[in-house]
Amino acid sequence: MSELKGQLTLRGVMIGCIGCAVITASSVYVALKMGALPWPIIFAVLLALFALKAVSRGSFTLNEANVTHTVMSSGAMVAGGLAFTIPGAWMLGLGDGITITQLMVTALAGSLVGLVASVAFRHHSISAAKLEYPLGQAAAETLKAGNAKGRTGAKLFGAMGFAALWSFLRDGMKLIPAMVASLPIPGVTFGIYASPMMLAVGFLVGTGAMVVWFAGAVIGSFGIVVGAPALGLATVEGAQQIASCLGMGCMMGCGIAVIVRDIIPLGVRTAFARAEEAARASEPLGLTAQATCAPRPQAQRAWRNSGIAILAIACAAVAAWLALDLPLGVSVATVLCAFVACAMSAQSVGQTSIDPMEIFGLIALFLVAVIANVSSLQLFFVAALVAVACGLSGDVMNDFKAGAVLGTDPRAQWVGQGIGAIVGSVVAALTIGVLFQAYGPEAFGPGKEFVSAQASVVATMVSGVPNMGAFLVGAVVGFALYLVRFPAMMLGLGMYLPFYMSFTAFLGVIVKLVVDAVHRVRQAKVPAEVRDERDQAYADTGLIMASGLLGGESVMGIILAFIVSASALF
Repeated sequence: MSELKGQLTLRGVMIGCIGCAVITASSVYVALKMGALPWPIIFAVLLALFALKAVSRGSFTLNEANVTHTVMSSGAMVAGGLAFTIPGAWMLGLGDGITITQLMVTALAGSLVGLVASVAFRHHSISAAKLEYPLGQAAAETLKAGNAKGRTGAKLFGAMGFAALWSFLRDGMKLIPAMVASLPIPGVTFGIYASPMMLAVGFLVGTGAMVVWFAGAVIGSFGIVVGAPALGLATVEGAQQIASCLGMGCMMGCGIAVIVRDIIPLGVRTAFARAEEAARASEPLGLTAQATCAPRPQAQRAWRNSGIAILAIACAAVAAWLALDLPLGVSVATVLCAFVACAMSAQSVGQTSIDPMEIFGLIALFLVAVIANVSSLQLFFVAALVAVACGLSGDVMNDFKAGAVLGTDPRAQWVGQGIGAIVGSVVAALTIGVLFQAYGPEAFGPGKEFVSAQASVVATMVSGVPNMGAFLVGAVVGFALYLVRFPAMMLGLGMYLPFYMSFTAFLGVIVKLVVDAVHRVRQAKVPAEVRDERDQAYADTGLIMASGLLGGESVMGIILAFIVSASALF
C-alpha cells in the first residue's frame, strides 16, 4: 500500500486533473477541426514531467510521473468518442435534442465500461499475449529520457505560446489570413491553411503515412472532383459526393479489416488458451488436499472483483436507460456491445496503435437498429457510448504497458485513469456544448469550420449514404489494402478531408524532411561517439516542438469559442 501511495500522490492527481482538462478540451477541438485525433500520450508525458519538476524541484519518481501522465491523457480519448459521433446529430438537425447532461452521462457510462474492460483484459494483453503497445513503450522511454534532461518545459511551452499567439492573431484579431496561396478551382478549396497545428500534424504523422494521406487528397480532389466533370462523367456536386463516399467507405473498410485480420483471430486463440488454463485449474486435488485446503484467497478476490465489475456494468446500463431515454433492453445491449468492443480495441491498439472507436460505435449502432425500434438521436447516443468505452480502454492499455516497462503499480494507474475519465467526461461534454453554442450546427460537416469527418460518417450511416456504389467500392478497397498492410485509413482520410487541410499537413512533413536533411549534414561533421546522443536530442526536440504547436493552437481555439459563447449571452 505504501508503494501505491508513493505513486498515486495528491500533487500528481492535482497536476493530472489540470492537465487532463486542458488536453481534453484541446482534443475535442483537434478531433472536430482536422477529422482525426493523434494520441496525446507523449504530450501528456512531457507536460507531466515539466509540472512535477516545477513543483517538486526534481524530487519525484518516474512511477509518480507515469501515474500523473495517466490522469492527464485519459480524457482525450473520451473526448474523441464524443467528437467522433455526436456532431453527426447536429448535421442531421437533431442538435436541439441533446443536453450537456446527456453528453456527460454518455461519456461517464462509456468510461465506466472502458475502465472495467481494461481490468478484465490487462493480464492477457500485457502479461500473457505480450502485445507490443508501441505508444505505451514510447511513453515509458520518453519518461526515462525526459527525466534525464531539463529543457523540456521551455521547448514545450515556447512552442505552445507561439501557436496560441498565432491562432489568436488569425482567428481572434483577424490580423493573419486563414488561407494563403488560394486558387479558384471548382469544387476544390485549394490553398495553404495558416495553421501551426496542421503543420505539426504532418510532422508527427510521419513521411510514409503522410504521403499516402496526400495521395488520397490528390486522387479525391483532382482525380475525381476535377477530373470527372472535365470528362463529362459527373457534375461537380456529384463528383464531390463520389469522393467523400469513397473516402468514408475506405475508412470503414479499413476499420472492419482491423477486426477481421487482427482482432478476431487473436481473440479465438485467446479463448482456446483460456479454456485450456481453466481445464488445468479445475483438475481435482488429492483427497488430503481437498480436506485440508481452505478456499484460495485469489479465487475469493476473483469472485469479489467479478461482482464489482458486473455491478459497474449494470450501473452504466441504468444510467443510459434513465438519462438517455433508451429502452432498458437497448441500454443493456449497448453496454454489452461496448464491453466486447473494448476487447477488440485492446487488441487493435496493442498490435497496430490504431483504435477505430467510431467503427466499433457504428457496429453497435447497426446491431441496435436491427433489434430495436429507436430514434435516430438515440442511435447517436449508442455509438457515442461505445466509442468512448473503446477509446478509454485503448488509452488505459497503453498506460498499463508503460507501467509494465517502468514497474508502476497498475492499481495506481487504474485509479488515475478513473479520476481522469471523470474530469474528461465533464470537460469534453462542456467543450462540445460550448462549441455548438458558439458556432451553431451549420459549422459542422464537410467543408465547414469543423470538418468532423468521423461524425459525418456516422451521420451518413444513420441518414443514408448519398452514393452507395462509391461507398461500397471504397469499403472493399480499404479492406483489401489493409490486408496487405497498406495504410488505407490515411488514404480514405485524404479523400474525405478538404484539400487545403491535407496540403498543409503535407507541407509539415516536407518541413520535417528538410530539417532532417540539415541535421544529417551537421551530424557528419561531429565525432562519431556523440552522434547517437545528438540524434536522440534532435528527435526529442522535434517531438516536443510539434506537440507544443498542436496543443497551443487547439487550446486557443477553445478559449476563443468560450469568448464567443460568453459574448452571445451578454
